[in-house]
Amino acid sequence: MPLETPQRLLIVDDHPLFRKGVRYLVNMVPDFIIVGEASCGQEGIDMALELAPDMILLDLNMKDMSGIEVLKVIKASGSDARVVMLTVSDQASDLVAALRAGADGYLLKEMEPEDLVEKLAEAAAGRITLTERLINLLAHAMRHDAIHPKTSSEAGLTEQEQRILERVAAGKSNKLVARELGITEGTVKVHVKHLLRKLNLRSRVEAAVWFVDQHK
Repeated sequence: MPLETPQRLLIVDDHPLFRKGVRYLVNMVPDFIIVGEASCGQEGIDMALELAPDMILLDLNMKDMSGIEVLKVIKASGSDARVVMLTVSDQASDLVAALRAGADGYLLKEMEPEDLVEKLAEAAAGRITLTERLINLLAHAMRHDAIHPKTSSEAGLTEQEQRILERVAAGKSNKLVARELGITEGTVKVHVKHLLRKLNLRSRVEAAVWFVDQHK
């Protein structure tokens, strides 16, 4: 079902041919309007601040600066844009670094076009955007990383935090969670911050993967 208001999308990638391909695929998703294309990291930052897009598709490896650096600057600016990394790297270290820097999704350039279109449609609807293989990769990395509580009760999550975590794990954005629970988006953000601290995690995507991993 198409969204009432299309997502305003900014593409940041230093390969002109790839930008052209992404533009072609994005135009197949009715819930997007492309508002700009940036050919390097600094231009991406400038356009993100100027255009205030709803979503940014961001390359990980660019000549002038890394996508992680661009992501950190955009997030630090207070931008509400949801940022989805679109990259050739399937390294667990890059995936974890991107998510901990605030990425809302991580997709591989090698994906089949129809799969990428499907994931972009999910992103437009406010869902967390990861492929099954990357979810498994992240879960494996987390198991061998820092010590995390084994259960929600061990973490000391409140009932409201548990309700929010369940919805985050279902791939819902803060805005969708707020709407479902009848609370403000700001309140959801505060709860997410608290539950991340209790779970010893740094990103809501990691929290979603942790939850799914505990309920297999």
